[in-house]
Amino acid sequence: MREELIIKGTQAKEASNVIAQASATEKNKALSEMAQALVDNIKEIIEANSVDLENAKNQDLPKAFMDRLTLNEVRIREMAQGLTELIALPDPIRESSLGWVSEDGIEIRKVQVPLGVIGIIYEARPNVTSDAAGLCLKAGNAVILRGSKDAINSNKKIVEVLQNALEKTTLGKYVIQLVEDTSREAANEMMQMNKYIDVLIPRGGQGLINSVVENSRIPVIETGTGNCHAFVDETADIEMAVRIIENGKTQRPGVCNALETVLVHKNIAEKLLPALEDVLNKYPVELRVCEESKKYLKKYKEATEDDYYTEFLDLILAVKIVDSIDDAISHIYKYSSKHSEVIITKDYNNGRKFQKEVDAAAVYVNASTRFTDGGKFGFGAEIGISTQKLHARGPMGIKHLTSYKYEISGNGEIR
Repeated sequence: MREELIIKGTQAKEASNVIAQASATEKNKALSEMAQALVDNIKEIIEANSVDLENAKNQDLPKAFMDRLTLNEVRIREMAQGLTELIALPDPIRESSLGWVSEDGIEIRKVQVPLGVIGIIYEARPNVTSDAAGLCLKAGNAVILRGSKDAINSNKKIVEVLQNALEKTTLGKYVIQLVEDTSREAANEMMQMNKYIDVLIPRGGQGLINSVVENSRIPVIETGTGNCHAFVDETADIEMAVRIIENGKTQRPGVCNALETVLVHKNIAEKLLPALEDVLNKYPVELRVCEESKKYLKKYKEATEDDYYTEFLDLILAVKIVDSIDDAISHIYKYSSKHSEVIITKDYNNGRKFQKEVDAAAVYVNASTRFTDGGKFGFGAEIGISTQKLHARGPMGIKHLTSYKYEISGNGEIR
């Protein structure tokens, strides 16, 4: 294993023992120092980010990718604000949700504790560097971050700034570590660091997530991939449906809770699709459609089977006409990544049926999938959106970065 990984793994393990015992006051002071440091170093962070952006421009990468990679003063201040908002959230550590006396007379308490060292492997979103660091810290964990080569200069500068801030606190700078080796080999070795890392969280596209799940010796929490659907029921309000789809597709197309496919009931297709096309042409959104949809649209590409499986992360939208709500649910069952799904309907029973039968982390009636977000759910910031069912599901806030132990007290009882 690479020397960098061994050194940083050892330092993180030692730091996790320190932060696990830290008080809420100590952790909040660290968050405050980190937030101020980001604001104080906006110019330096933007300069580092400009190097990454220049390198990316030479690769002719998609606009959505460039948007995720870009930092500016507004975004850096938002990163700082995200850390500040964590201060106001309750400290989950040592919280006891359950306690009882057993039939043997011993007292048992279930108590929240940190996970320990969390490893995060993520793609070209440098804001994740501070978001993840702050969330892990508030939950009493050390973190080892491994971003992509596309954002390495931004990530190095952000971690340098955060570590300098931590040196002013009782926690020390090794609570946050960055793996600077961006090679695939280093990532694969990080996935084998079960001696040092307690939980691994991948954040990125399906390729990254699959690689981590298949190769990791560390327990993995899957996050991220969002092949999200909107089903427009035959009773839907056309104006509402268009507004929700427009927001879900165009407000920020490069994120995991953006819409990728619209399913339209056959009885409303003639009214909905021309209205939807008129609005989406403003951006413009490329429509990839089924055979039946073509007669209601002016400009389109024919959808392939792969299109219905694809998380486009771009101004591309797949469209399919279905015969019923059951057909819509069947389509979602086959193609969905189990992230976020929405039905637009005036029929209460259809709304309840959709929420009951669709298997996803977040299932909406008459609201945009863009609300699947830790901040919008009231969790504060989020480490990611889990699409699995074990340990955590949906937006993962601070409490999802903890485990628990049982503390048992007796008075000489034996079995």
